Amino acid sequence: MLPYHTIEGFLKFTDPGLREIVLELRNIVAQVAPGIAEYIRHGGIVYYFVELGGPVSAGVCGIAIKADHVRLYFTQGAFIPDRTHLLKGSGKAMRYLKLTKFESVPWEEIRDLISAHADFDPRSFTIT
Repeated sequence: MLPYHTIEGFLKFTDPGLREIVLELRNIVAQVAPGIAEYIRHGGIVYYFVELGGPVSAGVCGIAIKADHVRLYFTQGAFIPDRTHLLKGSGKAMRYLKLTKFESVPWEEIRDLISAHADFDPRSFTIT
């Protein structure tokens, strides 16, 4: 994981409410996937297992910061269990959640999604 001051600098101009969401997501990722790599890319933060590949083949999730929301995305989200149907998207693999207010975020369900995606190995799956 990146040093906190690096993340703090990256989030410097982010709305305080959205910053709070990003930091809590970061905490969940660190708890669910110890040893995960954290990188700032394309205006967001990506998490993946370096020893298994890159952000797509070994990705756990990504956080995109928009003007009015935080988008939590899963590159292979179509293939993980989503019991409460939170994930949006219609592409072959990518799924996401749009998070706007800290108090309305379904934190336990998000923890389950992050955990499921961390355990998912896309190399064992064929997209048709």
